[in-house]
Amino acid sequence: LAEGTVEKDAWLPILSWLPKYNLKWLKMDVLAGLTVGLTTVPQALAYAEVAGLPVQFGLYSAFMGGFIYTFLGTSKDVTLGPTAIMSLLCSSVVGGEPHRAVLLSLLCGLIQAVMALLRLGFLLDFISFPVIKGFTCAAAVTIGFGQVKNILGIQGVPQQFFLEVYYTFHKIPEARIGDVVLGLICLALLVTLMFMKSSLTSDSDSTCSMYARKVVWAVATMRNAAVVIAASLIAFSWETYGNHVFTITGKTTRGLPPFRPPPTSDTTANGTVVSFGEIVEDFGGGLAVIPFMGLLESIAIAKAFASQNDYRIDANQELLAIGVTNIMGSFVSAYPVTGSFGRTAVNSQTGVCTPAGGVVTSVIVLLSLAFLMPAFYYIPKASLAAVIICAVAPMVDYRVVAKMWRIRKLDLLPFFVTFLMSFWEVQYGIVGGIAVSGALLLYSMARPHIEVRYLFISGLTFPATEYLSHIIHTRALQVSPPRSVVLDCSHVSVIDYTVISELRDLLRQFKLREVHLIFAGLQVHASVLKNL
Repeated sequence: LAEGTVEKDAWLPILSWLPKYNLKWLKMDVLAGLTVGLTTVPQALAYAEVAGLPVQFGLYSAFMGGFIYTFLGTSKDVTLGPTAIMSLLCSSVVGGEPHRAVLLSLLCGLIQAVMALLRLGFLLDFISFPVIKGFTCAAAVTIGFGQVKNILGIQGVPQQFFLEVYYTFHKIPEARIGDVVLGLICLALLVTLMFMKSSLTSDSDSTCSMYARKVVWAVATMRNAAVVIAASLIAFSWETYGNHVFTITGKTTRGLPPFRPPPTSDTTANGTVVSFGEIVEDFGGGLAVIPFMGLLESIAIAKAFASQNDYRIDANQELLAIGVTNIMGSFVSAYPVTGSFGRTAVNSQTGVCTPAGGVVTSVIVLLSLAFLMPAFYYIPKASLAAVIICAVAPMVDYRVVAKMWRIRKLDLLPFFVTFLMSFWEVQYGIVGGIAVSGALLLYSMARPHIEVRYLFISGLTFPATEYLSHIIHTRALQVSPPRSVVLDCSHVSVIDYTVISELRDLLRQFKLREVHLIFAGLQVHASVLKNL
């Protein structure tokens, strides 16, 4: 993979690079894996909060992808794990119930794996760019605003977006000063480090300057971990003296998750057993939306970095890798995962050479689960909220609206339908956007813009003018909508004044109807053309 070679139809892409693996690749993969691992741990904890699940479920979902993708993935850069969008979708479908989230992972994985085996990856082509952009923009707003309550330290805010907006503002007087101050400081630090990283340049050749840039890049890249650790130390120091200044994560389950089949039934608080069929029925349209969005997000990321780093991927093999990851993840209490753009970017920038870097990342997550869970007790929720807000802010791409307006204004319709409906229910937004986009596609197929082309095989003289005018009127001007016409005059060598007069009138008629009459290959003197 480091040399851009992929055996397209190999079920085990690892066989294409493992025989060539060397010490240099190992060093780069370990470095990239460590860097991504220190980014993954705080993000996984934060995304579990978005999914409405206990924080340990974020880590349960973050390690299986590294192992599976090493064997089945075709991109050296992609890292699989919890993402903001998948966490939001999971929250909307399972409502914060861990057992259902794990079962959802199994079902999504089965759907994705079957799609890969049946080579159904082409179905993703029917989800248009405006729909994707509308959804990601709405998801970023929903996720970002959903964390404002944690920055403010207020409780009892509903999950539904419009109610969430109302109650967040309504409860501002209940905000905790400690959470607000810590949250704003974390936000400021994250934004500062992000801008420091983006402003790094390589125009100086001095050793000191190069060393300083590497230090800044390393700190800025691992800014999430640095900020969360610093905030946790501050919270720990206050809690030690009995001052409950911050809203902290609290008790978490220690140790590695047990390896066991996902639950196929559920029990409510009052002891009622919910069957497998009832759970699937409750999932509803989410069972179709989540697998598709997971595939779409991951394959788009894989294609982007494959193009950037000059290698090719196999889309159907990527589907299989994601599907198997979600299936196996459900056995370790994971919720649905997909490719992460932010962590993939870190992986690529650090110089990863093969998917084996994901193994190192997974080991970091497993070590955190095994030894660091007691420390996670003191993580302030405001710091995790700051991490999430900074992660999703770049997803709000307002410039895309101006681009669609310039290129094709009609694309704004599925964009805004998806964007607005996603605030009601995210899956409804996607389905609504796809429906509108599909309707526009079908209309354009049923009513294509037609240009009629006529070929003359002899000269144009006055006896032919009436017949020519009749043909053009009946077949182009009198139909609904009017059609443009191309007159192929490459064989016309003779033309007279009567024809010129008729063609002038036809041009006027076409102009009135806002369509075109085009003369192709007309070989006559320039003085004749001036009379048209």
